[in-house]
Amino acid sequence: MAKVLEVKDLCTSFFTKFGEVKAVNHVSFDLEEGDVLAIVGESGSGKSVTSMSVMGLVAKGGKIVNGEINFCGQNLVGLPEKEMEKLRGKEMSMIFQDPMTCLNPVFTIGNQMEEVLKFHHKEMDKQQRHDKMIEMLEKVGMSNPEERLKQYPHELSGGMRQRIMIALSLLCSPKLLIADEPTTALDVTIQAQIMDLMRELSQEINTSIILITHDLGVVASIAKRVIVMYCGQIVENAAIKELYYNPKHPYTWGLLKALPRLDMKENELQPIPGSTPDLLLEMKGCPFFDRCEHAMECCREAQPPYYEVEPNHLVKCWRYHPDFKEEP
Repeated sequence: MAKVLEVKDLCTSFFTKFGEVKAVNHVSFDLEEGDVLAIVGESGSGKSVTSMSVMGLVAKGGKIVNGEINFCGQNLVGLPEKEMEKLRGKEMSMIFQDPMTCLNPVFTIGNQMEEVLKFHHKEMDKQQRHDKMIEMLEKVGMSNPEERLKQYPHELSGGMRQRIMIALSLLCSPKLLIADEPTTALDVTIQAQIMDLMRELSQEINTSIILITHDLGVVASIAKRVIVMYCGQIVENAAIKELYYNPKHPYTWGLLKALPRLDMKENELQPIPGSTPDLLLEMKGCPFFDRCEHAMECCREAQPPYYEVEPNHLVKCWRYHPDFKEEP
């Protein structure tokens, strides 16, 4: 399969009056056509900044300071904004965390959907645009699509607004879709419906998806590979089944222990102690050192390299050094 996205040694920093915040620190991964990649981790781990870097939407004060983002063979780093505007919405699209803040409250759903088609498909006439909007609303399972086009965002429920966001993102059949916490604030029934919908649409139009979430439970049924991020770094990269049944990094163990399961007894959930370190501080060793119950002195002194513990299973931890021996 052809690679849709190839991120190489990406570093994105925010420059504040207090110093440099390395929000994304030497991140590398790739995504093949039609695949679904999940990026998981706590808040502040660099998931959203990674996606914003890919989309060329890094907030004011932020800058990509190193690396490449190759989209269909074209390096997006340093690409003029006019060129990025041609790609965003048409070739690559994004579903943001809160659809209520992303949809314009003073325009109808039809106005907002039609604007996308007017910008990227100038050859379409009004009837063609209308037919395309109706078709996409039907694909995302919206009842009474004609009526929905006339409504405003506040007239729709949270699940319906999220479906509108998906329809907007997929209007031009993009090659890449980034979904940033697409099920936040939705109940579990709607979460399952949104995940099923994204998987079906991905298969139907062969769109590659990057799914960003803090919940490992959400990605189990849709992703092929999972990247675990912590403090702007990838600490583990594996196939979905491999990560669930054979996790290697202590941080991944912590995320899985904090995930509720039906076979759990009362009070069995084990939260990860402590909190993420301040990214303004220079980290000499492993950033997870202070929270890791398996930490060693070498973890304090130097950052570990990546070890391939299984084929296509990478982990950034000193425990997998060839000379490591478990203490009795």
